[in-house]
Amino acid sequence: MNNVMEIEPQALAEMINSHEKKPFLIDCREPWEYEIARIEGATLIPMRQVPQSLELIPRNATVVVYCHHGMRSLNVVGWLRQQAIEAQSLRGGIDCWSLDIDPTVPRY
Repeated sequence: MNNVMEIEPQALAEMINSHEKKPFLIDCREPWEYEIARIEGATLIPMRQVPQSLELIPRNATVVVYCHHGMRSLNVVGWLRQQAIEAQSLRGGIDCWSLDIDPTVPRY
């Protein structure tokens, strides 16, 4: 298992844009936050719903979790790793994604 808990925005962008297997993106924010801004292709699973949504998360994919600034997603990643799912948190969350990668994603 990869011991690195976080992935840099640039590394995730490269992964998304590559022709290799795409990562499974989990947005662990609340639905109202998802309505404001999201990374295209992400699956919304609010943090409190992750335990009962475990069957939605593929075990054979690269799993990347993000939230607003990276704290909730780190908590989710820690829990997913306890369930033997290799996951990483997007460093800085969607806010950092908007600043560093895609300025069309609204900041809030």
